[in-house]
Amino acid sequence: MADELTQVHLSGPQIRALAQPLRLRLLGRLRSGGPATATTLAADLGTNTGATSYHLRQLAEVGLVVEQERPGSGRQRWWRAAHDMSSFRRSYYEGDPEATAAAEWLEAFQVSRFAELAQNWRRALPDEPVVWQETAEISDYMLRLGSAQTEALLREIEGVIDRYRRLGQDEPGPDARPVVLYVAGLPRIGEGPDEEA
Repeated sequence: MADELTQVHLSGPQIRALAQPLRLRLLGRLRSGGPATATTLAADLGTNTGATSYHLRQLAEVGLVVEQERPGSGRQRWWRAAHDMSSFRRSYYEGDPEATAAAEWLEAFQVSRFAELAQNWRRALPDEPVVWQETAEISDYMLRLGSAQTEALLREIEGVIDRYRRLGQDEPGPDARPVVLYVAGLPRIGEGPDEEA
């Protein structure tokens, strides 16, 4: 049975450390691919071992990655993510302008990363199996909700996602592959009349 997800609510020092492209990629790779050495990570991410080692140490300093002992690994240092996922809200960093700027950078990065992944999918679509062409989708829904209702909706969606995460670990489908799921609950701003599209 799938383990419970471990989550960290990013502190000021943690979010400041994470608001750097290579560090963010390193942590993401360790979370998705499991423990690795700086050399392996450098090859996977197209960088050099010196930079990878430096940024891993910066992530370790704030508790986002930890060294993992591996019997028989000699002088190689293995690293793993300290948590399965991170969360943050700008309100965590009131009075800390650097952490607030880091949160803004991470939010902007998430939006651009989603756009990149969606474009990659659109380009690959003709060569994908029909079952995946018919399954993968991007949808938008226009709702009229209060803040408490929006919060409740997002927490309920998180519960469904966790149920399917466990299912994917315990009983993956025969054509299982990594699937990226983005969830956003955003009030419409600056788009004219407040009506459903």
